[in-house]
Amino acid sequence: MSKVAVPAETLVKFSGKAERPAAVLTIAGSDSGGGAGIQADLKTFVASGTYGLSVITAVTAQNTKEVRSFMAVPPEMIEQQMDAVLEDIDVKAAKTGMLADSSVIKAVVRAWNRHAARAIPLVVDPVMIATTGKALLESDALDTLRNELLPLASVLTPNLREAEAILEMATGSIDDVQKMDDAASLISNRYGVPVVIVKGGHLGSGSVVVDVVYVSASSSTTRVESRRIDTDSTHGTGCTLSAAIAANLALGMDYLTAAKRGIRYVNEAIQAAYPVGSGNGPVNHGYALRTSPFALPTQHSQHPFTQYLKDSSQGLWQRYIDHPFVQQAADASLSRHSF
Repeated sequence: MSKVAVPAETLVKFSGKAERPAAVLTIAGSDSGGGAGIQADLKTFVASGTYGLSVITAVTAQNTKEVRSFMAVPPEMIEQQMDAVLEDIDVKAAKTGMLADSSVIKAVVRAWNRHAARAIPLVVDPVMIATTGKALLESDALDTLRNELLPLASVLTPNLREAEAILEMATGSIDDVQKMDDAASLISNRYGVPVVIVKGGHLGSGSVVVDVVYVSASSSTTRVESRRIDTDSTHGTGCTLSAAIAANLALGMDYLTAAKRGIRYVNEAIQAAYPVGSGNGPVNHGYALRTSPFALPTQHSQHPFTQYLKDSSQGLWQRYIDHPFVQQAADASLSRHSF
């Protein structure tokens, strides 16, 4: 079958410039089980329509049942990762997760301060204990967290136990929603954090979960209620929330809206979770994503929908173009009576 040249002006002009998503950075540990840490963060960034970047602070050996061990990345390597990313890419928001020990926190602070002029919103998830119960922050690092990292934070997202540790309160002291309100405002005022979100997932066992959002600029406290889900798929929910909030800030949302949408995203991801492993499984980070059977046009594949139809025709397309009538029509050898 002869080929017919297609005039250049009829081709789709490909500019090579797709819409650029906002870049979001996670500074956190790696979870080999995939449910928390940078793995959860990067999945959340994709689900939010942003471009994920990562600085690895620690490597863990864990699954849904346990954290067997972890190893902190050398501080100088953490700084090099941060400098490499921040010097080259227009980061719109960032978050921290597992920081392991005082030397890691100090490295993050040093590198962050070198780029402070860019005023990038920073969400700090003060990771201290894994869902499985393993301590992920050395006890002597709390002062460094309080005095050096928290003053850099735009948003802080502690759970009840983390809020108590930051405020040097006895475990179990925050045992109702009013005390959550008080803790959020106290942390904000003491350490200069503009927004503090105290997560209430561990408070009681009622049908509703209450998260408290304190915004210092307006001295306002908002209680965000969500339906409590009876499930074991809660691994990495803290990482996922802080990542969602960072992504929302990168997309231009105000603090309260970013927090509310992040909380809703986590709740719906818990509802959509599927079983992984035999312990506390992860949420379904991609629950809201929809896949398409064909890709968007690219420089070398300008008509993907047409190609999809051809590939899905189960040989019909090939039989059509190989038919004598079609071939003779193409090369102008078809006799008049065939019409």
